[in-house]
Amino acid sequence: MTARRIDGIDGLAACVGEHLGGSDWLEVTRPRAERFATSLGATFDPRSDTAPEFLTLSLTPVLLPQVVDVSGFSTGVNYGCTSVRFPSPVGIGQQIRLGVELLAADPIAGGVEIGYRLTFEIRDVDQPACVADVLFRFYT
Repeated sequence: MTARRIDGIDGLAACVGEHLGGSDWLEVTRPRAERFATSLGATFDPRSDTAPEFLTLSLTPVLLPQVVDVSGFSTGVNYGCTSVRFPSPVGIGQQIRLGVELLAADPIAGGVEIGYRLTFEIRDVDQPACVADVLFRFYT
């Protein structure tokens, strides 16, 4: 999949309100779920058929670059989440993908703050696994 390239503040402003696309499907494997839980010092029942909810959200840095490539800035930072919901659990072996909508592009000192709605879909499931409104800041 080729990411959609958006250049600079003007490019971002022109895309507000658009669905920017979706990532490739990614299988949620048992080893990935175990590594995620272990990295947090948590336990993961190897007999569990459900992945930890925050594993889905933690896949943002893996899947987001497949959808959008923001250029024209010297640096960018994840500024936080304004809303996160987990409507449906992800089963081990299921596939998820990320859909991205650009909600806002607001000027800030030295750059722009953008808001994405990230929707993690589960293949063949009506309810999404996760819907998160996240903020990023890009500086020139």
